[in-house]
Amino acid sequence: MQLSVAAGTDVGRVRAGNEDSLYAHADHERGLFIVADGMGGHAAGEVASEMAVQIVERDLAPVRDLSGNDPLLLMGEALRAANRAIYERTMQEADKQGMGTTASCIMMGQGRWIIGHIGDSRVYLLRDGILRQVTKDHSYVQEQVDAGFLTPEQARYHPYSNVITRCVGANAAVEADVLHGELQDGDLYLVASDGLTGMVEDPQLKKILESNQTPGRMVEAMITEANRRGGLDNITAIIVQVLHVHGIWSSGTTGESPAVSHGR
Repeated sequence: MQLSVAAGTDVGRVRAGNEDSLYAHADHERGLFIVADGMGGHAAGEVASEMAVQIVERDLAPVRDLSGNDPLLLMGEALRAANRAIYERTMQEADKQGMGTTASCIMMGQGRWIIGHIGDSRVYLLRDGILRQVTKDHSYVQEQVDAGFLTPEQARYHPYSNVITRCVGANAAVEADVLHGELQDGDLYLVASDGLTGMVEDPQLKKILESNQTPGRMVEAMITEANRRGGLDNITAIIVQVLHVHGIWSSGTTGESPAVSHGR
């Protein structure tokens, strides 16, 4: 497997600090990519997102065989473990009460992808000229869209568009959406916090992904565009380009591919 990977995070133009965290790492067998968008104010959101990234990475590190049903179960359990740890900390530390985080994770290997998802960070796939949002937001406005009370356009500009209905750490138990599919040569995957997707609409994301630039340049372009449109929240993006699903691996990483990164 040969991947070209880039990741970046930016505080934006309004927030005093960055509560987003990310993880991006790939080798010839497997890639793991995580975006977590913390909430809770002060230092709490930052703590929650960092904990989620670290726990999910730790628990999935031994998973090298992505065939069968076991890795799907392990993805869900890793997110539940992060939820338990964050929730327990909110119970033990008064200044951490109310903290939580989104988490969108994708593992790649053996011609397959596996996604674990909680909250309103997103995973997109650009394939054959079609951009598809693979994950579904766990949010109030998405529920209203599903029920037929709002159009997607109305949801985008609704005053409650930032209200999420499921997150990591807010309750003693949480269930993740776990999805899977096949990798194809030429696939482009975007994992992003809502600081990007809330500012930059899908057609513009698609335009950047189709620009034939390196993933590093595309990440930079997305962050620049989100800031140009106001930068109202922290902005985080990971782009993974699938160069070859099978065959001899050579280093295809482009731009930053940090083990763990928390932007300031």
